[in-house]
Amino acid sequence: MEKLFNTRSMIFTLYGDYISQYGNVIWIGSLIRLLKEFGHNEQSVRAAISRMSKQGWVQSEKQGNKSYYYLTDRGKKRMDEAANRIYQINPPSWDGEWRLLLYTIPEDKRHLRDELRRELVWSGFGLLSNSCWITPNPLEEQVNNLIAKYEIDSYVNFFRAKYEGMNENKDLVDQCWDLEEVNERYSEFIQTYSQKYIIDKNKIEKGDLSDGSCFVERTMLVHQYRKFLFIDPSLPQELLPEDWLGDSAASLFRDYYQMLREPATRFFESVFEPGEPLDIKES
Repeated sequence: MEKLFNTRSMIFTLYGDYISQYGNVIWIGSLIRLLKEFGHNEQSVRAAISRMSKQGWVQSEKQGNKSYYYLTDRGKKRMDEAANRIYQINPPSWDGEWRLLLYTIPEDKRHLRDELRRELVWSGFGLLSNSCWITPNPLEEQVNNLIAKYEIDSYVNFFRAKYEGMNENKDLVDQCWDLEEVNERYSEFIQTYSQKYIIDKNKIEKGDLSDGSCFVERTMLVHQYRKFLFIDPSLPQELLPEDWLGDSAASLFRDYYQMLREPATRFFESVFEPGEPLDIKES
């Protein structure tokens, strides 16, 4: 079977959509079996989970001769943040204020600057000018977590402010984000998955779609939709263009997800082996 997408990325999807609902812990054997459905072999799964462990996303615990992997505190926070954004029903309301993050990280700490930039983009910040990032969303907690994580409090300034001109708030949006490109991606998602939704709905009604196939389809649906976390800043309704397709894509995602949820969960539970409760230490 052809491998579908990066192994590490698929593991993140499984943790976010399934494993997090079962105590955040999974036996490596179950993980290998689940990822086999997507063309990933045992070697690639073990290499990917080892890499995630070194990066601080997961930790392992031995139980007899079996290895179990569970999310660290950092991993759980990332999964929670992702879930809140993926499954949010309505766009966030806006208090009319912008959050500004400015930093002057020295050249000898360039790696921190690069990592911080990636984290800010993922959280929905936009680059207004050199080292000046803005968002209309209340991301104070995320900012404080990033500052503590990278120990950069002496290099960072954070403000809340109203925009007083010389243009409109939407002009700031145009400077910081390419919403036209994001909208095109949403259009492609809608075209692809509205057709797949009808096909799979007919198959399920006829009993022609197995639980295993539903598991694959639901996981791939979440995996594709999760990519919008990296490009869509989740702006409030007031700052979005009139022809915004994000809401239509979200509605399609929810309907398709709900249709696949029960049979996909049955397949996951048939493979998942919880084992004994682990004595997990805080990370």
